[in-house]
Amino acid sequence: MSIEPQQDPRAEPAARIFDRSGTLGGPSWRELMGEGLAVLREMRRSPRGVHTGKLPSGDGHPVIVLPAFLCSDGMSRGFREWLATLGYAVEGWGAGLNLGPTAGAVTAVDRILGRVTEASGRKASLVGVSLGGVLARALASAHPDRVRRVITVCSPFQLPTASPLEPIYRALAPLHSSQHLMLAQLTAPPPVPTTAIYSPKDGVVAWRSCVDTPGPDRENIAVEGAHTTMLANPHALRIIAERLALP
Repeated sequence: MSIEPQQDPRAEPAARIFDRSGTLGGPSWRELMGEGLAVLREMRRSPRGVHTGKLPSGDGHPVIVLPAFLCSDGMSRGFREWLATLGYAVEGWGAGLNLGPTAGAVTAVDRILGRVTEASGRKASLVGVSLGGVLARALASAHPDRVRRVITVCSPFQLPTASPLEPIYRALAPLHSSQHLMLAQLTAPPPVPTTAIYSPKDGVVAWRSCVDTPGPDRENIAVEGAHTTMLANPHALRIIAERLALP
């Protein structure tokens, strides 16, 4: 993607990320506080303690889990352990706190995708939570030959979005040196099967920005529940397990 010399590659794309017209009807700070309460209610529960019924077994192919904004691998540890019990070779992203599309984050996801696919000789599935799902779709668009499937969980990849966390994201914008590269990869859906899980009651991002454009090998599934606790939601877990098991 060519960038005019007079443009700031960070500032111009940043204007495309958030909608300020109010047309998306993004969540309020009050709804965001509700998400925090949901976390407090669920923080002692791991996916392995959630009743989902019998689930299909994994075939051992690699699955990479990309964390949400301001989260790290530690926040998805229970979820990754649950995936491992199903029979997948599960990896976190290994890049610490997800501060957005920094150069380090983009390098880390490229590196781990290359490493796990070369070591296993198989394509990897990507499961991305919130901003992690945005990175997952961009990664799949850049390396479709290495990606088997993308599952996004409450991920606002249809830009612009709206969120009460916008001021925090914008404050970190000076670190987002690779944001223009990520946005360039989001101009079209990735050429791999995708599943977008979204919540109409999302209290973090505008749920409409988490819904994919209809098309072959693309599906959108609504799940009632909080954005922050979706990885402990029985319905969402069943969807993830069933989609990962598809050939």
